[in-house]
Amino acid sequence: MSHPELQSPRTSSSQWPHSSATREVLFVYGTLQFPEVLLALIGRVPELEEAAAEGWRAATVPGHVYPALVRDRVTVPGYLLTGLSSDEWRLLDAFEGPMYELLRLELVDGRYGYTYACRSGVEVGEGVWSAEDFREHHLRAYVEQCAAWRWHYDVGERVGSDPRVCPQAFPER
Repeated sequence: MSHPELQSPRTSSSQWPHSSATREVLFVYGTLQFPEVLLALIGRVPELEEAAAEGWRAATVPGHVYPALVRDRVTVPGYLLTGLSSDEWRLLDAFEGPMYELLRLELVDGRYGYTYACRSGVEVGEGVWSAEDFREHHLRAYVEQCAAWRWHYDVGERVGSDPRVCPQAFPER
């Protein structure tokens, strides 16, 4: 398990969305589609609009309760989050960490959005991640872990350190 650093290289890379209008659209397919998780991480629930991406799968990740988006011959359901601030993007970049890369993808309805897709070389399962199973069995504990992660993130921001999340605070991330 890696622990994301506060400063994400994506915030200054060419992958970072260029226009403020485009930057505000994030396609989420896993734990970030849950309002409880968003509240724990960014302190609010942005507008959520149903969306889907063809040619992608929310894959299981062995040993973890969260998914990874990988190319496949299926369609992954999810939501578009709009109105994210630059600070919220940076926070989500740090939360997602090095396992994911920010990619622009076309949605089923022809719109585009950015998403956190799995980097090549990361081990994923053959199965499809289940939002219903996550909600029923893991959501409550995951929200508590997200709140702990956010606390560590905020502490690092205030003291100007490199706040790596301690494994005890967020064991499943």
